[in-house]
Amino acid sequence: MTSPGDHLETDDALRVLGKVFGYDSFRGQQREIIDHVVDGGDALVLMPTGGGKSLCYQIPALVRPGVGVVISPLIALMQDQVDALRAVGVRAGFLNSTQDLDERRMVEAEFAAGELDLLYLAPERLRVESTLQLLGRGSISLFAIDEAHCVAQWGHDFRPDYLQLSTLHERWPDVPRIALTATATRATHAEIASRLNLDGARHFVASFDRPNIQYRIAPKNEPKRQLLELIRGEHPGDAGIVYCLSRASVEKTAAFLVENGVDAVPYHAGLDAATRAANQARFLREDGLVVVATIAFGMGIDKPDVRFVAHLDLPKSVEGYYQETGRAGRDGLPSTAWLAYGLQDVVQQRKMIDGSEGDAEHRRRLAAHLDAMLALCETVECRRVRLLAYFGQESTACGNCDTCLSPPKSWDGTIAAQKLLSAIVRLKRERNQKFGAGQIIDILLGRRTAKVIQFDHDALSVFGIGTELNESQWRGVVRQLLAQGLLAVEGEYGTLVLTDAAADVLGGRREVHLRSEPERAARAGRSGTAAKRAAVADLPEEALPVFERLRAWRAATAKEQGVPAYVIFHDATLRQIAAEPPASLAELGGVSGVGENKLAKYGESLLAALAEAEA
Repeated sequence: MTSPGDHLETDDALRVLGKVFGYDSFRGQQREIIDHVVDGGDALVLMPTGGGKSLCYQIPALVRPGVGVVISPLIALMQDQVDALRAVGVRAGFLNSTQDLDERRMVEAEFAAGELDLLYLAPERLRVESTLQLLGRGSISLFAIDEAHCVAQWGHDFRPDYLQLSTLHERWPDVPRIALTATATRATHAEIASRLNLDGARHFVASFDRPNIQYRIAPKNEPKRQLLELIRGEHPGDAGIVYCLSRASVEKTAAFLVENGVDAVPYHAGLDAATRAANQARFLREDGLVVVATIAFGMGIDKPDVRFVAHLDLPKSVEGYYQETGRAGRDGLPSTAWLAYGLQDVVQQRKMIDGSEGDAEHRRRLAAHLDAMLALCETVECRRVRLLAYFGQESTACGNCDTCLSPPKSWDGTIAAQKLLSAIVRLKRERNQKFGAGQIIDILLGRRTAKVIQFDHDALSVFGIGTELNESQWRGVVRQLLAQGLLAVEGEYGTLVLTDAAADVLGGRREVHLRSEPERAARAGRSGTAAKRAAVADLPEEALPVFERLRAWRAATAKEQGVPAYVIFHDATLRQIAAEPPASLAELGGVSGVGENKLAKYGESLLAALAEAEA
């Protein structure tokens, strides 16, 4: 190993970047991180999805002597990760519970003989002494801990097996470690450093901003219909992910989309393993498929052309929301993050927290996560400013979220809040009763429903005092009072009760400002046709048929080889080829994303497809 001052490692890293991965320059902090790890330093890297985290450990593993060992929780995706590396000539393998004994033995033999560049391990493998003994027999260049937020017990995706990873430094103190995540608040960042013994590591924190993603949060009004309008109007034929809270909702939504002509499949833990694997494989390998899923799906998904991520239920935390929406637009092209959000979401989440296992501190943390998510939903400010502030980063209004494109108005809701809170107080004092939002709104609107008459609620002094607002508006008031901590949800039936803070509102000592939703939720700043053209952004008209022919060639090649299309070439590479067609293998080799191995493997075939397209 030469000294850092002579920059030989940097030159080697650049050579690997070009020769293996087909790029001529590093992005952002990549070069600084790679140099640090190549020189033997530990690193903790916070970088957004699509920011190029994987190169930060893959290139040092190829430059340093030995095998890079990557700890990853993404068992279902390891095969695809290894296939993508092998496609560019990297000797990669993995060990996890999906393999039979012969497969494991072959990979173990390759590792021990130094015939691998990278070995991917599931974290639970490190609980097995034989795995640690295997690592002891080989030469290790570095340890990469991917999805490092999994070590944080109060983060959004805690994995107990990650708590064992501090043993790596204890057993191999001279091997550099690099921990990476796309999602971490300051508290999670500190917890990662502490639990992995990385306090002495160099920390690299990139901006979490994803400017190509348009964040939009709409009030729920037949959410499946709203989702269909989003897909038909803005993303026809695009790949997308739809998140639902329950398995039943996943199944119903997927069936609804299929009935309405959208190619969609479900994904949740209740499906048998073969069906889950088949649906995931289809999503990775096919163009334009929509997956409807619980949050069990998507972690580590490396599909670059996901054009939209939709949530039909409120995420439990901002971290989870950011991680899930970050699966859109990894290629940097315009993409949509859309969330439908309503009163019942808030009630349901509050009930889940009250009924959750764990002590009072655990419930307080869950409530704090939810409060931050509600603040993001209810803000009248730029969504992106609020989102980045949660991660401790400052920004200015983006001009590309719903609150920027169609600014919501706020109104003085003090009197409305007093009326609603008074109705709850009257029910408690005069009848010793508690009810959910529906009954309270019926009382305020003066509706003599069967339930109102049954309980003689039309005799209350608050009956009919709220006719200045309609039902939808009153539900918005309830939702926002819950978000502001003036109301709480109680019991199995989600009854509403006042918090201590409500006394100041009833006593006239606190004003309540509420968000007024626009008449029609903001739509994207581009039409459905323009959204469909996201994949061909900036292409001249005459290049479009060439690009589509190259995509067809890529799809056929990927199907023949049984790998995702992006393993062959990314859309960005095909766009460059379509816009400036290379006339020879040498010219093709100069295109970004075409490394030596891909040039040798696909060059002649791609040039032939290009010639057909231009004929």
